[in-house]
Amino acid sequence: MPKTLIEPFRIKSIEPIRVTTRADREQLLAAAHLNVFLLHAEDVLIDWLTDSGTGAMSSRQWGAIMEGDESYAGARSFYRLEKVIQDITGMPHFVPTHQGRAAEKVLFSAVCKAGDVVPNNCHFDTTRGNLESMGVQALDLVAAVGLQPATLHPFKGNIDLERLEAVLRQDGARIPFGMLTVTNNTGGGQPVSMANIRACAALLKKHGKPFIMDVCRFAENAMFIKMREPGYENTSVKAIAQEMFSYADGATMSAKKDGMVNIGGFIVLRSDEWLDAVRSGLIMMEGFPTYGGMAGRDLEALAVGLEEGLDEDYLRYRLRTAEYLGERLDAAGVGFVKPTGGHAVYIDARTVLPDMPVAHYPAWALCNALYLEGGIRGVEIGSVMFGKRGDDGVETYHSMELVRLAFPRRMYTQSHFDYAAEVIAEVKQKAAHIRGVKITKQPKFLRHFTAQFDWA
Repeated sequence: MPKTLIEPFRIKSIEPIRVTTRADREQLLAAAHLNVFLLHAEDVLIDWLTDSGTGAMSSRQWGAIMEGDESYAGARSFYRLEKVIQDITGMPHFVPTHQGRAAEKVLFSAVCKAGDVVPNNCHFDTTRGNLESMGVQALDLVAAVGLQPATLHPFKGNIDLERLEAVLRQDGARIPFGMLTVTNNTGGGQPVSMANIRACAALLKKHGKPFIMDVCRFAENAMFIKMREPGYENTSVKAIAQEMFSYADGATMSAKKDGMVNIGGFIVLRSDEWLDAVRSGLIMMEGFPTYGGMAGRDLEALAVGLEEGLDEDYLRYRLRTAEYLGERLDAAGVGFVKPTGGHAVYIDARTVLPDMPVAHYPAWALCNALYLEGGIRGVEIGSVMFGKRGDDGVETYHSMELVRLAFPRRMYTQSHFDYAAEVIAEVKQKAAHIRGVKITKQPKFLRHFTAQFDWA
């Protein structure tokens, strides 16, 4: 059999990409205050800022859009999607939202209060922001190996069960529920093993705490389990996903990832204990419970997308794509989180800029360098995103300085990845000329989205 793993789809529609010069990009980045979030998308050659809502939908999904029922209450499209979600998750209560952070906001507003503690393997930026804005401590308890970019381990997203139990004993009265994020976005798109999910669920149950999963990349996590965890190699990805959900009491999802759509999210719950409060909050923040901030056409597209996202040929290709770029970076001497994750490759900025002080935000500096060199937009997962500036002006820094290159689903071909590998290698060779940055303006929460910078 050929060794090349081809895209398991044909391209039916295209969108032109604007090619810019280095001089163009220098002016554009300066106008964006050295923050790639503030660039116009048309000025980006390869946009790997995020895989959230940026992928290409299939012909089946576009066909389903035409069947969308836009009735305000009781739309046919809601019940179609509800059936698909109940089949995958095994949970009876489905609450739609317009995206994942809205699902978090609705659920957390119904269940959490100031002073609470929510343990997780790792909270991503908006999850943390939603909790901290309410005065809730978002506690990360990822296994130690998850903070070691170069260390090989099949399930670096696992939660540290000993630390979780210690927190449950010490702060149990302040914990409304425990969480797991699958895959662990903050730590390199790393998967969580079924054994760890099972053990986490049992530990939370022992202490009388509900178990909530953040499942925006549940299909990728299930595929990793099939490929890496003994005993699951002959189990279908869908069956693995169903087992993952069987251990949880509820879940939030940004459907813009493994839902294969451009907008959408949801909450699922096994019990009706929180349901009234969640639906009341939904009506206030999102919309009626049978549309929840989504158009009927988007409900239909998501119903198809959840099924397509579990296709094993697609998942094998997607995971292999990240692995392929990792191999190219290895050859260029560029460090990254190993093994590669499902939705992205996370460059370890310290391997490119070992002498840059953390106060100059090396991962942010590397993001800027990738755009200037080749028009590639990634995102910093480091001390801008997860550090903080206290009221006294003292800065705290993140434990890792990563640049995430997140791949939109069914969007880019191998030649794009080859081009990106060449650009990254070139940036590595010119590392001595990369400039750090300093923050000149920032909001209190989620500062990376809108902060402004100058050269350090």
